[in-house]
Amino acid sequence: MRISVNMLLWTAHVTKDHFSLLGRIRQAGFDGVEIPLFEGSQQHFRMLRRALDAEGLACTTSTIATQEANPISSDEPVRRAALDRLRWAIDASQTLQADVLAGPFHSPLAVFSGSGPTEEETRRASDVLRNAAEIAAAADLTLAIESLNRFECYFLNTVVQARSLVERIDHPRFRMMYDTFHAHIEEKDVAIAIAHAAPVLAHVHVSESDRGVPGTGQVRWPETFEALRKMHYDHWLVIEAFGRALPALAAATRIWRDLFVSDQEVLTRGSCFVRQQLGRSA
Repeated sequence: MRISVNMLLWTAHVTKDHFSLLGRIRQAGFDGVEIPLFEGSQQHFRMLRRALDAEGLACTTSTIATQEANPISSDEPVRRAALDRLRWAIDASQTLQADVLAGPFHSPLAVFSGSGPTEEETRRASDVLRNAAEIAAAADLTLAIESLNRFECYFLNTVVQARSLVERIDHPRFRMMYDTFHAHIEEKDVAIAIAHAAPVLAHVHVSESDRGVPGTGQVRWPETFEALRKMHYDHWLVIEAFGRALPALAAATRIWRDLFVSDQEVLTRGSCFVRQQLGRSA
């Protein structure tokens, strides 16, 4: 397995101002980074790929859906915009030489209908995301859909729902990811959840119960890593932690207080913790 850190720890848009972080990330023992995709040109992403190459770092990418580009919308132009947005993210991922594009790109964050997902919404999402998977296949990219806890979305909350969507779409380039933070809220038993996800699991976010340093909260880590070992998981483990450096990002992730002393603590303690857990599961 390879370990990575999501650049959302620092920014929602990685620019030259953040390139100095890449050396620190490599020195802390990471194999790569996860690049958030919210904006940027192909020229920008080519420049970023060169910076990653200079440090010997691989990458994955992540993105979201928006109200204006929403796969479950009843408005066809909005669904077309969702596919266009995913096509842009896939092109950016290909330029970055990513092998996985992950995230909750099934529906907008913090937008609720007042009830659970409908069959019609699931059909709409399936159509949009199946087309996106075809585009991803041409880019040699795997899409990994993320379920979020019920306080952040209503369309996809559990492993069972995520696997059901993957099986409904039925495309080899459309898989699911497992996020330990969301699972800590929604799953009754993490070992059972991971075992259920196993046939379609392609990506894992390592995120603590408070979004701070992995290993310092309440996530059931021994059971998590043992379950991953049992299923012979051999893809990315991406540490996802959030701070207060950017007010807009802190507000979006509901971070109202400091969860760690410094970003370096996340890097050094997080890397050591994941490597330690992998060793115990060997």
